Amino acid sequence: MKAYQVDNAEGFQQIKLVERDTPEPAADEVLVKMKACSLNYRDLLIPLGGYPRNETRPVIPLSDGAGEVVAIGKAVDNVKVGDRVMGNFFQDWVTGPVDEKGLCSALGGGIDGTLAEYFLLKAHAALNIPDSLSYEQAASLPCAAVTAWHALVVLGNIKSTDTILLLGTGGVSIFGLQIAKAHGAKVIITSSSDEKLKFAKQLGADHTINYVTHPDWEQQVLAITDGKGVDNVLEVGGAGTFEKSIASTKVYGNISLIGILSGFDGPAFNLTVALNLLKINGIYVGSVEMFAELADFISTHNITPVIDSVFDFDDALDAYQYLADAKYIGKIVIQGPN
Repeated sequence: MKAYQVDNAEGFQQIKLVERDTPEPAADEVLVKMKACSLNYRDLLIPLGGYPRNETRPVIPLSDGAGEVVAIGKAVDNVKVGDRVMGNFFQDWVTGPVDEKGLCSALGGGIDGTLAEYFLLKAHAALNIPDSLSYEQAASLPCAAVTAWHALVVLGNIKSTDTILLLGTGGVSIFGLQIAKAHGAKVIITSSSDEKLKFAKQLGADHTINYVTHPDWEQQVLAITDGKGVDNVLEVGGAGTFEKSIASTKVYGNISLIGILSGFDGPAFNLTVALNLLKINGIYVGSVEMFAELADFISTHNITPVIDSVFDFDDALDAYQYLADAKYIGKIVIQGPN
């Protein structure tokens, strides 16, 4: 089969298209013909090395994929050949708290991922795609959408009276916007692009802030919330935004620490966290149970994932470059090979 392969830590430009044997499913696995897969910021970091628990080499990249089941292991009884499925980011995090084994089972880093003609899933981590979603839409969910669900619903316990702050218009933030609005919450979203903010408004954002025009955007957040701050921040930036997120959060509020888009290094301590009794939750995607709950929610509320661009399989590295250029809104998808 055709597959892309990460062999070193020299960047995505060194990812190679290779021929590999089509894998055979073990007793508890299913083999999926890839119809679509999608990119996340993590996929730029994997081929640079230094991403904990994701140093397997060689490895087929990408965590997010959807396709048709073409073979099943002898112990599999929850899916059948011909089913349309999508795979959980962590193959061995099914429910409850995660352990080290689960954290080492991330597709596209710890184990082979989805950027290939065929990929393997543990049967317990293969979810049926809602009828309302295409393969491309389903492939956009496993990382970004589950991350937003974990932050807002599972740990954030979102309510209709909440105000949510979203940073940027990438996959996690756009799914966060859609999930929050479906819960009736108020949403503030930031971006450096007025065009992207206009699109976010069309999706239901209540307030938008251009952080280039307003570099002290935390002051804008406080003005919007009458000085109180927000209930939950989906903090995808890291260094450079974390302190502003702290300043934007109300007493007893949540900061969902998700990403490192603006760098790894940041302040080690901020007294406001203690003085405002803030809860800082580390969010690392989520379990199969969370994904199943999210899928039901998306189906019930008729949420349509936002896909910016779709690339052909042979142009996968162009999709990586488009991700690196950071001009997209929502998700970038790669179709399966013909």
